[in-house]
Amino acid sequence: MKNATPLRRTLTALTATTLLAGGLLFGQTVTATPAAAAGGTKIVCEIDKMRQQSHELRAKAAKLQRLGATTEARKARAQADALDRRIRNCIDADNNHKPWN
Repeated sequence: MKNATPLRRTLTALTATTLLAGGLLFGQTVTATPAAAAGGTKIVCEIDKMRQQSHELRAKAAKLQRLGATTEARKARAQADALDRRIRNCIDADNNHKPWN
């Protein structure tokens, strides 16, 4: 039975390595997809919908702040700020896009 313990450790390490390698490969394919999609596809920004989501997140943050959940409120506010930046970027892209040049 003494030989079973090192074999079990080896198989466990091999299994863990295989799972990690599979996870890394899966992570690489997931991150490669948006980069490939940005090359030639058209991005559509639904500004009204995004503004509504931002407003809802800010209302949620205010409610959480009143209830005393400051960490969750900060997270909701950060998500709303990210949406606002994305809205600004979409508007700037629309204003600065000149197909005739």
